[in-house]
Amino acid sequence: MRQIHGLEKLAGQQPGRLNAQRLAELLLTDLRQCRCHIYGTMGDDDKVLLAELALLPDSLEYEMFDQRIDLIVAGPILRNDCVPLIYRLQGERFALSGRCSMIARVCGVDLYLQRSYTGVIGDVARQKFSIPLKPLLAMF
Repeated sequence: MRQIHGLEKLAGQQPGRLNAQRLAELLLTDLRQCRCHIYGTMGDDDKVLLAELALLPDSLEYEMFDQRIDLIVAGPILRNDCVPLIYRLQGERFALSGRCSMIARVCGVDLYLQRSYTGVIGDVARQKFSIPLKPLLAMF
């Protein structure tokens, strides 16, 4: 299940009630240099970094009508000696994490890796994220 980290820190310094526009501004600023780490596990839950994806220039945007943040990250696959199971999209303070899979329709997964995640070392993987603001606003 997708977990949200750092939302309180991100929005905590804002006076008054937070609205979608203000939250979007905070997230756009926070995610400017975001990275996505894809991990697998070996042995007794030792996390192994399989890929590190960086934000693509000009892909970070706020979709005002649908009230969501869209972004695309990309980067090389570093290892392929285990299956990708966990991801973490990390901004300066805000982060999303959860379970991921290369195989479609796997139960308990909240991020299906796109076809560009081939599992071949050196190949560039791309991943799109959409962050809806309504559920985040409901947390306040």
